[in-house]
Order: sequence, then C-alpha cells, then structure tokens
Amino acid sequence: MEHIAAGKWELPDLLTGSEGERITTREQWQLRRPEILELFRQHVYGRNAIDRPAELRFETVDRSDGWMDGRAVRKQINIVYEGPGGTGVIRLLLFIPADIHRPVPAFLLINNREEEHIDPDRTIKSAFWPAEYIVSRGYAAAAFHVADVDPDDHDGFINGVHGIFDPPGITREGDAWGTIAAWAWGASRVMDYLAEDPDIDANRVAVVGHSRGGKTALWCGAQDDRFAMVVSNNSGCGGAAVSRGKQGETVQAINEKFPHWFSGNFKSYNGKENDLPVDQHMLLALAAPRLLYVTSATEDTWADPDAEYWACTLASPVYELYGLKGLAAAGRREKPDPGYPLQEGRIAYHLRAGKHDLTEYDWSCFIDAADRHLQ
Repeated sequence: MEHIAAGKWELPDLLTGSEGERITTREQWQLRRPEILELFRQHVYGRNAIDRPAELRFETVDRSDGWMDGRAVRKQINIVYEGPGGTGVIRLLLFIPADIHRPVPAFLLINNREEEHIDPDRTIKSAFWPAEYIVSRGYAAAAFHVADVDPDDHDGFINGVHGIFDPPGITREGDAWGTIAAWAWGASRVMDYLAEDPDIDANRVAVVGHSRGGKTALWCGAQDDRFAMVVSNNSGCGGAAVSRGKQGETVQAINEKFPHWFSGNFKSYNGKENDLPVDQHMLLALAAPRLLYVTSATEDTWADPDAEYWACTLASPVYELYGLKGLAAAGRREKPDPGYPLQEGRIAYHLRAGKHDLTEYDWSCFIDAADRHLQ
C-alpha cells in the first residue's frame, strides 16, 4: 500500500492503483474508483443486502398549496418498500417553491435528530432544517428521518431494513451493512422518488447530513452518483476526517460507543488505523467530479477540523484529473478563518465559529455554492 505524507499524516495514496500503477488520467481513475468503493464496503461501511428493491412504490399522502405564506407547495410522500422480512415506509417531506418555474433543484436532509426539526406543519421552525429559507432561495426543501429506515440503536440488526432484507437465521458476515449504510440506502430510495417527481430537477439534487448524518451523506454520495452535490457537516470520524493521526474521536471510540454504525470488519481496526487500506480522503474523492461541500466548527474538537480540512486537500487531485479545481486552497496547511468559506473549486469548505451543530449560516453557504456551481 503506497502512502503519501501530508503534514503529520501518512495516508494511503488514492492515486496509486491496486497493482502499484500511478493514476494520471481520468480514464485510469474511473478504473481505480470501483477498487476504492469496494475497499470501503469490505472494511468500513459494509455491503448492502439489496439496492433498489423490486417492490418499491410511492404513495402521495398530501399535496397542498398555500404553505409558507403562499410561497410553497407541500408534499408528503410515503416511500414503501417490501422484502422477505416485511414492509417499511420512508416518510418524505417536501416543500417546493410555488412562485418560480419548475422543475427546481432540491436539498435533501438526512435528519438524524428529533423529528420536530422537520415539522411538516411548520409550527416548529428549526435552524437545523430552515425550510422557509431554502425555499426562499429557489430550492425545494426535502427531508426524511433516519428511524424510518433503521432505528439508531444496537438492536442486533433485527429492526428496520436489516430485518426486512437480511437473510434470516444466518450469521452476519464481517462486511454486512451497518446502520450508516442502511441510512444511505434510504437516501437513495428517496432519490428514486425525486427522479420521478416532475417538480424536481433530478440533475440538481444535493444530499445533506450532519454528524452521523454527514457520514451517511458521504457514503450515499460515493455510491449514488445521481446526487449532484454531497454535503458533509461536522461529520468527523468515519466521515470527512482522516482516521490516521486524528484527534478527538477515534475508530475505537466510535466503534465502542456505536457498534451498529459500521461493518463488523471495521472493529478490527480499533487502535490500528494505520492498517486500514483506505482513509477518508479517499471517500471524499469518490464524489468527483460532482460538487462536494465539507464543513467544520471551531469548538468541534471531537470531529477534528484539521483532519476534515486535510481530507479535502488530499481529495483535490482527483478533481484535477477532470480538469477541475478541487479545494481552492489545496496544498495550504492552514484552514481558512471562520466566516471565510472556500467555494471557488468543486470541493467547498468552511469553518464556522461555534459548536457541533447545523445552522442557518451553514445552509446559506451550501446554497451559495450550489448557486455558483449547479446552475
């Protein structure tokens, strides 16, 4: 395994192929990319038991006008999936601008916090998902709750999609999908619906996640290239932050506290990050050539902003294979100051003053980047 030096980190070289060949062209990268994707399936997130199920349907629960002082149409869609273990439902909430030409681009939030943050009646308005603001900027605001796909607890992979699609009575393999992979699967099922909604421009859909949801958004975007933009907010370990030399949360810490998030194989790297055949800069590179946005927060030392920023710089050379600029400041050692987002390249980054959170400031930066690169 070839390594590259980056500051204090010695990381796997994403531009060295499995046979030791140097990747110098876009065509070579397109062969290298599936190798990296497979390594993440085998060693980190696990392998889905199924992709799009044969039994998948979309049921419109509500479509009504007049929301947000007449500026939005609300849709509530049940995405119903069936498998050997039963039936599941993802409840999609969607607010679409009413006063502009459609189809419109959309931001899809993978909501890992309380359901009140995506209140369909807008009695509760949360900066975590400022739907009114998103709509005012000309984008549809879409969201679903992770529990509709898989509960966020270590239940032995009995409930949720694991219980519906995993073969019963069979010992799980080390590369079986964990909960983050299940949530990413759910986001792709939402994309299945959005691709068929005539009000949505399916070529301009962003997937957004915070913290564990940010890890999910990155893994979803790596596998599902229908998402034109991938947004990771404060995702840290197992997300945008490189694992080797990382401060704050480590592979061992995350596996011990959340044993259901990743594959069983990932636990073999507890305290042995240097043995991983991949690191998270390689995950970020899988978004290329699409728009990638990574954020950090000054007080979020558990996630380690330095490790998140460096992953962006190290993913940038893959964008250059496409003739694109990755991170505008690729190669510079210091993160930008808070409040000065880097958005010139196809990898955008900002450091926000404050704690581990998703705020309206973050959303405004995401939309600024989308305005710049997705129009």
